[in-house]
Amino acid sequence: MLERIREGSQGPWAMIIIGLVVLSFVFAGVGSYLTSSGSTAVAKVNGEEIDQATLERAYENQRARMEQQYGDSVAAMFSNEGYLKDFRRNVLEQLINNKVVEQQATELGLRVSDAQVKDTIRQMQAFQTAGEFDNERYLAVLRQSGFQPADFRDYLRTELTREQLTRALGVSSFALASEVNRAWDLQSQTRDGEYLMINSQDFADSVEISQQDLENYYQANITAFDTQEKVNLAYVTLSVDDLKGDVNVSEQQIEDYYQNNQDRYREEEERRVSHILIEFGDDKDAARQKAESLHQELEQGADFATLAEENSDDTFSAENGGDLNFISRDMMDPAFDESAFGLAEAGDVSQVVETDFGFHIIKLTDIKPEQVTALADVKEEIRSTLQQDQAMERFYELRSRMDEVAFEVPDTLQDVAGVANQPVRETGLFARSQAPESVSNAEVLNLAFSPELIEDRVNSEVIELDENSVIVVRVKEHEAQRTRELAEVKSDIETQLRAKKSQQAAVSWAEELLTSLTAGEDVQESLQAHSLSWQPAEKVSRNPGELPRAVVNSLFTLSMQEGQSLDVAELANGDVAVVRLTAVHKPDAPAQELVNSLRQRLGQAYGQSAYQSYVNGLRSEAEVEILVQ
Repeated sequence: MLERIREGSQGPWAMIIIGLVVLSFVFAGVGSYLTSSGSTAVAKVNGEEIDQATLERAYENQRARMEQQYGDSVAAMFSNEGYLKDFRRNVLEQLINNKVVEQQATELGLRVSDAQVKDTIRQMQAFQTAGEFDNERYLAVLRQSGFQPADFRDYLRTELTREQLTRALGVSSFALASEVNRAWDLQSQTRDGEYLMINSQDFADSVEISQQDLENYYQANITAFDTQEKVNLAYVTLSVDDLKGDVNVSEQQIEDYYQNNQDRYREEEERRVSHILIEFGDDKDAARQKAESLHQELEQGADFATLAEENSDDTFSAENGGDLNFISRDMMDPAFDESAFGLAEAGDVSQVVETDFGFHIIKLTDIKPEQVTALADVKEEIRSTLQQDQAMERFYELRSRMDEVAFEVPDTLQDVAGVANQPVRETGLFARSQAPESVSNAEVLNLAFSPELIEDRVNSEVIELDENSVIVVRVKEHEAQRTRELAEVKSDIETQLRAKKSQQAAVSWAEELLTSLTAGEDVQESLQAHSLSWQPAEKVSRNPGELPRAVVNSLFTLSMQEGQSLDVAELANGDVAVVRLTAVHKPDAPAQELVNSLRQRLGQAYGQSAYQSYVNGLRSEAEVEILVQ
């Protein structure tokens, strides 16, 4: 069992693990995984706490993933209190499931080797530049996130250990050859048949609809006759782009900006350095002595790259002789920076330098001198920047004044429009779920349908659509939600009932025809009375095609056994079909690559089912206490 689990953590499954960890980096940052001290427990799993900080991180991560996938529509969903509560509860349930799996992995004695941790780090996109592992980026991300390299390796080892068990259950599942063959036969077989397409409208004249039918349908479906609340909004918008055309930038302003912002057009000096890192470990003095000893060896002529490869605790740079590539000022620890940029020329080696990461010996290997971009090369860029800045400044002035006027003169938007120098526009009546694009914003809609704007008919405050545009709205017209009277919807109900009863009549006629066909009777006269003839359906597969889905479904539920080859199908458009199966064709033997693909898909499906059952079993035996509502 343990051997299979360890095998499950290798190969392509490792890539999936990496992907999961990378998502966490993208949305939360590495440092967010550090447990906050003093946090409140939201659940206990076999006595082990899940704290509030962990729940909040998981919630934010999942929400960010949804926002990235679905865009602004997610905001409206999360504005619903019921949806938000269910969403947070589902996140907590997933954390509990993860915890019981993690505990089980620990109980089974699963381990992750240093080599596995190292390989995973190398393949994480968060640490890559142009598809290759970048040690400089790796250290920078850890430094920004407040992680020591050793702490991050410990965190990653825990995650990989838990994922071992998760993935192992998947790769432990497989499909038998007989199951693969059976699945192929069912999936790929084709069928021949024929069908009669019966137009339900042919039976409409025979249908009677009484007043009681109308009333019964109305009462049974009364919520369907509720109208949606609607508003017609008057609104005024203002954006930075509206103001750019009024901005003039002089040559002197461009020159002054260039001179005052020289740092923006200067590429700082960069230095390529190598280092040997000795981490503090449990004995800082011993680490210092080791670093001093290595420095003495360098003074005596030892090769820096060889010593780095053999002794540096920064294992990634050590493989390249300690090379960290080019760095600029303030990229590294202050003490590291000071020493690296204090070396005079390529080949110089520093004294032992202490940082938060440990003791370093730094070697300067190359220098890229400072470069300054000429004004002519950035003139238009500066002009655009100044236009944007001045327009933005004016935008904030007008925004503030719009807010004041909207409040001071609450019963009209004309004064607000005068401040913004923009027209007052109208949306026309719309329901909340059908908002025009111009006002399709969660905050705007919440205010538009609020009692304050509807009942008091006042201006809204200035609402930010994005960082460069705002809007002020007022309700000009309102239609309350109501249930339409029967008289208003009588015609629609009658149409629906007639269509439904026409199909029922067609089904009844088709079933009588089916009975006659099954008894071997001659039905030609009945078919002629409705201008019907059998239509062929050859080599029909399960995949979508020209035939209605209901006809295809009937063909694949019928049997060639006596009395089981005929069926009546109700079509989505209201028509009815009589379907007859005439032949079943087995597929040719599949190519080996198709067999392999199908076996893999079946195995994955079995694995997912097995994993869920396993988690359910662990969960049922665990002592779980949820401490939040």
